[in-house]
Amino acid sequence: ALAMCQAASLKVAVNGGAAGGAAGSIYYPVNFTNVSGSPCQMFGFPGVSFVTGDSGTGHQIGAAAQENPSYAKQPVRLAVGGVAHAWLQVAEAGNYPSSTCEPVTAHWLRVFAPGNTAALYVSHAFSACSSADAPLLTVMPVRGGQGVQGTTP
Repeated sequence: ALAMCQAASLKVAVNGGAAGGAAGSIYYPVNFTNVSGSPCQMFGFPGVSFVTGDSGTGHQIGAAAQENPSYAKQPVRLAVGGVAHAWLQVAEAGNYPSSTCEPVTAHWLRVFAPGNTAALYVSHAFSACSSADAPLLTVMPVRGGQGVQGTTP
């Protein structure tokens, strides 16, 4: 059995070039690259939230991502240099009344790889709701390879 991929062994990135929109949301692949010298395994859903800064200096903005139960968890083996992804659905902040959303621009995502308690941070600007009463984020489980526009798990 392979060890679970740890945050220190991963690089995380949002691939905006592979993003696609549908029904008031944009879907972004969040890619995890194994930068360690050993293969590892991922299984399940990452934790994702908007934050105001990186490296633990920022505070969470709005509600954390909800897991999409429509997709089953599958083990993903990451070779050295290998990539896995999880789709992040970001609902348009404009879908909510301004008084409910309290719109802001989030410049960072805090990402917890499945099974990890150490956070990874990625810089990417999103329209966000500062109110937790307007949940914008839904995440899907990790899958092997890079996310390709128009595909889901």
